[in-house]
Amino acid sequence: MTSSPSADARHRPVMLAEVLAALAPRDGGIYVDGTFGAGGYTRGLLTAAECKVLAIDRDPQAIAGGATLVADFPDRLTLVEGRFSDMESLAARFGITMIDGATLDVGVSSMQLDEAERGFSFAKDGPLDMRMAQAGLSAADVVNRAEADELTRIIGILGEERKARAIARAIVRARDEEPILTTGALVRAIEKATGKQRPQERIHPATRTFQALRIHVNQELEELARALSAAERLLKPQGRLAVVTFHSLEDRIVKRFFAERSGKLPSSSRHMPGREAASAARFTPLFKGHQQPGAEETAHNPRARSAKLRAGMRTGAEALPLDLEGLAVPLIEGRRH
Repeated sequence: MTSSPSADARHRPVMLAEVLAALAPRDGGIYVDGTFGAGGYTRGLLTAAECKVLAIDRDPQAIAGGATLVADFPDRLTLVEGRFSDMESLAARFGITMIDGATLDVGVSSMQLDEAERGFSFAKDGPLDMRMAQAGLSAADVVNRAEADELTRIIGILGEERKARAIARAIVRARDEEPILTTGALVRAIEKATGKQRPQERIHPATRTFQALRIHVNQELEELARALSAAERLLKPQGRLAVVTFHSLEDRIVKRFFAERSGKLPSSSRHMPGREAASAARFTPLFKGHQQPGAEETAHNPRARSAKLRAGMRTGAEALPLDLEGLAVPLIEGRRH
């Protein structure tokens, strides 16, 4: 059994060496780190080459925490608060129209999980929030307002939870007694349907429900698809895109994106004018399939265990229009914009 991650592991970027190898940063290049977090990938890029980085994060705490790194690289690092799906317009704000590479580390950060007041983790009792940008609809809003059928869809589709209907009903019964406002209260409601974690179970019964609510609140899967499409438009020919995912829903979108854009799948876009144009490769794979972290990394950082890296190099073919349905982005009522 691997021990708990150290404080240092919390800030260690997952598969840093592999991401840098995929991006192959060069002097004079311009790169986008779409998920700045604690700045691990950004620092890696800036250290590996005399390049410039536009780093993006939707979490204001991450932006504030990056001030020291900006001071270390004042002429080469631009740090901006925003969604990585908006990287094209954010780049344009700083006069950037084309880039040499982009990296995305998808999902919740270790720092967010470890802060009870953010409400991301069932292991720490705190306000039921889960908002990466700390604005808009919260997990408490969803849990206390959504009808049982909608909760079932959220938990079943975005959490891939087999007991979704029973959990949704248990949540409704619990909130009828009093509002569910903390992570602990939500865990107790879930356990009414699933029972408490048994010693032989590696995954806590609340894991998939918390994942589903976090993805729903932050529109993570749609954001991912839009970010991939934005990177496709921004990258120069021979520019590189590296994406690290942590669960099957994310990886499915990234895998389909690269397969379609490399000509391995017919284009799903309804907007392409002809078969020949649609089948032209937009990316060439940088390696076969995906890469995963090595045993040494997972021993030091157990949260890296489920990570998958996929990467491709941009060709000169015109970018395909975004088709969320074609990329298998689930539709949950009330969240797609």
